[in-house]
This record gives sequence, C-alpha cells and structure tokens, in this order.
Amino acid sequence: MIGVGLIPMEFSLGPLAPEHLEEFIVGLVLAIIVAVGVQKIAVPKFEQMFNERANAIEGGINRAQVIQQEAEETKRHYQEQLAQSREEAAALREQARAQGQQIIADARKEAEAEAERIRRSAELHLRNERDQAYNALRSDIGRLAVQLSERVVGESLSDSQAVGRTVDRFLAELDAQPSRVVPDYVPDSLAGPEGAGTQ
Repeated sequence: MIGVGLIPMEFSLGPLAPEHLEEFIVGLVLAIIVAVGVQKIAVPKFEQMFNERANAIEGGINRAQVIQQEAEETKRHYQEQLAQSREEAAALREQARAQGQQIIADARKEAEAEAERIRRSAELHLRNERDQAYNALRSDIGRLAVQLSERVVGESLSDSQAVGRTVDRFLAELDAQPSRVVPDYVPDSLAGPEGAGTQ
C-alpha cells in the first residue's frame, strides 16, 4: 500500500484507492486529457448545436412575428377595403335615390305636359264644335227669319241678295245685343241636325 502511505488521506477511499502512485498520475493525466478534449471538441460542438437551436428558435419567433405583422397588415387592408366598399355602396344608394327622384320628376313633368296638351286639344276641339254649332245656328236662324218674314209680309223673298242682306243685318243686331252671348255649350235642340251630329 505504497500509494496510501505516500498520500495521506483523512478518509479511506476503499476499493477506489490506487495501489500505486503511477496509476494515480496516469488516471489524473487521462482525466485532464479527457477534460481538455471535451473542452476543445465536445463543448464547441454543443455550443454550436445550442447556438443553431437558439438561432432556429429565434428565427421561428421572428418569422412568427413577421407573419403576425403581415396578418395585421392584411386585416387592416381588408378593413379599409370594407369601409371603402361601404362608402361606395352608400354613395351608389344615394345616387340611385337621386336618379329615382329625377326620373319621377321627369315623368311628372311629361305627364303634366301631356295633360296640358290633351287639355288644349280638347279646348280646341270644343271650340271648333262650338263654332260649327254657332254657324249652323246662324244658318238656321237666317232661314227661319226669312220664312218668318215671308209669312209676315205675305210674299216670297226671292231676291237672294236682299235676303242675305236682311239676314246679315238681323244677325248683326243679334250680335250687338249684350244679352245674346254665344254660349260654350249649345243644346242639341238649338244646334239643329248638323250641330247635333257634331256633339
């Protein structure tokens, strides 16, 4: 037990205690070599692996952040487009409403113009019918006046020029009287056959 005698120990190593000093020195040298080898070879590889893993994790985090930023940007862009679409839809609705009101106003103007045209046409038609009835009435009145004059005088009025002058004078006197205003409506009984046909 040389080794034990040369290296005083406060406690016993038991079966681990070297029997020779050379064994202890060789073991120590080997332990140092192993430690240096681990420090020079294994530790850098572990550090490299750790750095790669850390870089991969950090890269994943960075990519996740970039993806999140892109997602937020896409969401913001979508919200802007949605708001713009709503504004455009509101503008289109307002434009359609204005166009509808304009179409209604144009249709109302056209209807009023058509009604005015129909009213004027009806007035013109009624005026023509009234003039026709008045002319027919004048002719009938002239004929009746001649017949009455013949009965009163007791002779035939064969002179057509004299009859015409008499009728014209009689009608002029009728026209000169203020109470003899030509009515807008002439009854069928006064209008005669021609006037009744025009009504």
